[in-house]
Amino acid sequence: MKDLIEIGQPCDVRRVGKLMRNQHLLAIQTRSFVPKATDSRHKLGYSPNLLLEMPEPTDLHQLWVGDITYTPLVGGEFCYLATLMDRFSRRIIAWHVADHMTEDLVLPVLHQAIKERQPSESLIHHTDRGGQYAGTRYRAVLRRAGIVQSISRADNCYDNAFAESRFGTLTTELEMTRYDSVEAARKAIGEFLAYYNLERKHSSLN
Repeated sequence: MKDLIEIGQPCDVRRVGKLMRNQHLLAIQTRSFVPKATDSRHKLGYSPNLLLEMPEPTDLHQLWVGDITYTPLVGGEFCYLATLMDRFSRRIIAWHVADHMTEDLVLPVLHQAIKERQPSESLIHHTDRGGQYAGTRYRAVLRRAGIVQSISRADNCYDNAFAESRFGTLTTELEMTRYDSVEAARKAIGEFLAYYNLERKHSSLN
């Protein structure tokens, strides 16, 4: 509605609802089945949660937050999206889509982010307790880049609440259809993330 107001077309919730009914449009509905994207029952070890005493970032590349979500495919299968977001700018700085949730889903994201952003050694990288982020190869890349790893505490969904909130926005707005293939999903997700980064309004950034 803010977009309509800016172009001189003030509108409220009731009017939007009436127009949608007239056009036979339905709002995006939450899906009943949600694939589990985090497996924290691993024995790879955990880094401490550094966000508990960290102030809000004041510049780029002080804090990256990562997470994994899913999008449905035709036939009842799913593919998975891994992202890294800069906490200060809210920009998705790297992402990858695959048909699995192994360490090989998140590694290309980390490689891309480091290559394109060249962060300083003061950067903190925060995720949930998923085994993908605790893998030997993933942690080796973090060490070589001088990036400090931070991981949420056990059984505390609020520790990575910012990433969860961003994914709530992404998945809600993205899940408009079931894609025919991983390739089709990758193309649609890429287009959506370009919009998310460059055009979509972010209230926290005013």
